[in-house]
Amino acid sequence: MAKEVVLTVAGLKKLEEELTYLRGEKRQEVAERIKVALGFGDISENSEYDEAKNEQGLLEMKIAELEEKLRNAKVIDDDDISTDVVSIGTKVKVQDLEAGDKIEYAIVGVTEVDLSKNMISNESPIALGLLGKKKGQKVDVEVPAGIIQFKILSISRME
Repeated sequence: MAKEVVLTVAGLKKLEEELTYLRGEKRQEVAERIKVALGFGDISENSEYDEAKNEQGLLEMKIAELEEKLRNAKVIDDDDISTDVVSIGTKVKVQDLEAGDKIEYAIVGVTEVDLSKNMISNESPIALGLLGKKKGQKVDVEVPAGIIQFKILSISRME
């Protein structure tokens, strides 16, 4: 059985848009490259043709991967997201009790991770330590570098 893919509504939309782009515009682009490369003649010594065919293979693998994720998607509806506890689809503001730093994380499914925006996977060590916890709670989170103690300052829905 395939692994369930947890997505927010925004994450589902993003995957659907990417799949539409790959199936349409990108497939046409690759097909055109193959057609042009065939115009160069003998395909046995045609590196442009080989590159285009390799790209086509990778593209079809990516399309199949996205289709599989969408088939196994469990979408977290915005209305089902509670701000009583940290869960997928919430933003949680925490304070590192040792360093004093305050940081906000968005807890998302594994396919939506964007570390540049502090969007962390629900399967990451920090998220696993925070999931199910409440505002005001102090939490020991085990990370590869050791244990970080956080205090949960606020929990809100992702925009």
